[in-house]
Amino acid sequence: MVSGSPSQSANDATRGLGGSMYRFLECMAGQYMTRAVITVTRDVKLRELEGLFEKHDFNSFSVVEGGKMLGIVTKFDFLKAFAFTTHQMVPHYEDLMKRPVSEMMTERVVHVEPVTPLTRVLELMVALKARSFPVVDPARQLVGIISREDVMRALREATQKA
Repeated sequence: MVSGSPSQSANDATRGLGGSMYRFLECMAGQYMTRAVITVTRDVKLRELEGLFEKHDFNSFSVVEGGKMLGIVTKFDFLKAFAFTTHQMVPHYEDLMKRPVSEMMTERVVHVEPVTPLTRVLELMVALKARSFPVVDPARQLVGIISREDVMRALREATQKA
């Protein structure tokens, strides 16, 4: 039989190792985001984009001009340029590699703000199966990127004994 009041048991649980998850509830995207973000502009050609994907091993780049986020371009967007369609049965590789990012990028992007709780970021990542989200301030200025690795680091740090 367990003795003690229900509130005492809850307090004991928050002091235990599992209770340290409560610290994660206080974490915000701005605390754990990566601030140094490599971006592209909308006039970058697919040839250069391909090189950036290879060099940095990223799955996407934010498209930014004047500090403002315009969209995102992913490896999937890159590959879509080469899709065989009824309008273009055999794409001309060299011609396609000269196309600008603006023709491939996605303009409507799920993003978060620096004050977004990491619990919400984690919820979005799981629901959308996303690897990362741009972190944008209210003026649409890109201020960082929050990735799965950043959330994992926050979980680890929040649950370490104080």
